[in-house]
Formats: sequence, structure tokens, C-alpha cells
Amino acid sequence: MDREFFRQDALTLAPALLGKILVRTLPDGSEIRLRISETEAYCGTQDTACHAHKGKTGRSSILWCDGGTIYVYLCYGMHNLMNIVSGAEGDPQAVLIRCCEGFEGPGKLTKALHIDRSFNGSDILSCDGLRLEDDGAQVNITLGKRVGIAYADEADREALWRFKLI
Repeated sequence: MDREFFRQDALTLAPALLGKILVRTLPDGSEIRLRISETEAYCGTQDTACHAHKGKTGRSSILWCDGGTIYVYLCYGMHNLMNIVSGAEGDPQAVLIRCCEGFEGPGKLTKALHIDRSFNGSDILSCDGLRLEDDGAQVNITLGKRVGIAYADEADREALWRFKLI
């Protein structure tokens, strides 16, 4: 995977990330390797579920970075959620890494991988301690509605922008 892979729009990148291996290297040198099993696409300022919808803020400014930038934010004051920015710089889109095999839920996933906001703004292509690998796994995908976006407009709540391994 190179920079152009991450510059795809969120609706293309989200299913493309399914089946990839998220590798977390811990400070002691050990690794945790998990296959991505669920993602959600967040598609810029027009998507009322996307943090970019209300414009650039201190928290959401990372979304305007180049594809491949890691965006970690605190949800409900207790869960760090990890996204990968997609698209070109200046086009605020991202893909939430919602689940990996064995860890259902984005908060449980980041806790298991020891991912916190110190990763926010890092580049997935050069980040110490976190990377993606492609082992060539072939995947089958199902679509669904995104989770936890009751605040969004109805059309955005109904959009089938959650991608999951079957």
C-alpha cells in the first residue's frame, strides 16, 4: 500500500481496508496482528455524520490532511476511536476502523491495541508502532448502516456506508 491507496475516497477505501492486517508494535518489541473486519466511511463536509460537517475545528482539522493520516479522537469521554484519513489533502474524509477479528467495537479495538490520541496526526505509512499489511487475503463484504450516528440527517443515517467481512 502506498500513498495513492490512501488517497482514494472514503467509500472506496473503506471496503479496500477489509482483510488488511493492522499491526501494533508495542514498546517491548512484541506485536499484535489483527485482521480488519469492519469499517465505516465518513465522506466530508456534506456528510452530517462526519466530523468535517461543521467545518475545521481543533479536533477535526486532521481530516483535512493527506490520505493515510491517522485520526484518533475521544468518544463519549472514554473511548479512543481510530480512523484513517482518505482522499487528497484538503478533502476531509476518513474511514473508521470499527472492528478487527476478535475485537468487536472500535473502543475495544483501540484498547486491545493500546492506541491512544498520541497516534493522532501520525502517518500510517511511517508511524512507529502502527502499520498496515496486505497479505493478499480475498474477502467477501456485506453493507450496512453506520452505527452511533443518531444526530445525522436521515439520508446519512440510512446510507449503507458500513462495510463488514462476511
